[in-house]
Amino acid sequence: MQETDGASAFGASLAGRGFDFHKFARQPQTIVRFFSWLFSMVVFACIATEGYVNSPYRPEAKCIFNQNDSACHYAVGIGVIGFLACVAFLLLDVYLPFVNNEQQKKYAIMADLGFSGVWAFLWFVCFCLLANQWSNTQDTRGIPIDAARATVAFSFFSIATWGILTYFAVGRFRRGDRGATIPTYVEPPPDLHTPYPPTYAPTTYTPPAYTAYPSSVSDQQPPFTSVPQPQGDTSYQPPNY
Repeated sequence: MQETDGASAFGASLAGRGFDFHKFARQPQTIVRFFSWLFSMVVFACIATEGYVNSPYRPEAKCIFNQNDSACHYAVGIGVIGFLACVAFLLLDVYLPFVNNEQQKKYAIMADLGFSGVWAFLWFVCFCLLANQWSNTQDTRGIPIDAARATVAFSFFSIATWGILTYFAVGRFRRGDRGATIPTYVEPPPDLHTPYPPTYAPTTYTPPAYTAYPSSVSDQQPPFTSVPQPQGDTSYQPPNY
């Protein structure tokens, strides 16, 4: 993976930092995942404790949703698996920033994306099934109505929370994928406090010392004398310029 604006794809630059619990707990993804965990627990707890009642005509306990045991089994299964998955993904969210391998981070985000999307759909199916079976329940004598309504309501709420988790996972994956396909490089800003680089700092110039040697030859020029006239020919006159 390449670097983008000082941070590499899928959050590799976070590796090695300390864990901040308060910051982690305030993240929207953590809050929504906690509510998904809570709603899943409410659904399977309501059915496990009050979801089966004895019919006046039959000795065995039957599901409160139109005596359809398949509806209760489906809701319990979806709730239990969703409950355990929320715990696992919460631990993964804590551990993921400390992973140095970006390929593993990508797979973890893809697993979160796939599971959240599938579970949002399964909760939609669960809500439709429970709502339909509850509307077809004719005899409500001895049935805990509040537990049945809570199961249907929290099944609907789970659709929203798992849908939001899917949206967050898509955003995380897109941010990581964009960083992997568009590499950029940013030049470091120049250090204006240092006038010269450390390796090219100027040094103080010291002129070399010269030793004076005695000279036996006089440096004075002989006095200027005029050009002597040639002898023998007195008619010669020097030219005038």
